[in-house]
Amino acid sequence: MAKKSDYFGLGYIVSVILAIIPVTSWICGAITRFQEGKFVAGIIRLIFGFNIIWILDLIFMIFNKSICRLLNV
Repeated sequence: MAKKSDYFGLGYIVSVILAIIPVTSWICGAITRFQEGKFVAGIIRLIFGFNIIWILDLIFMIFNKSICRLLNV
């Protein structure tokens, strides 16, 4: 069985494809953080997630199979 990745428990390849597209990475990253109960991190992703966090998410998704978690609040 394939290992689940970060966006909604989807597979690794699907999550990487979603991370490559800036808009889906922005939205999926924010929703993922809200689902984890990290509301401040979700709001910060909504505000700043369309630039540097998108690049960090892409790098982390490829190498760590997880989105970037800078703030754990």
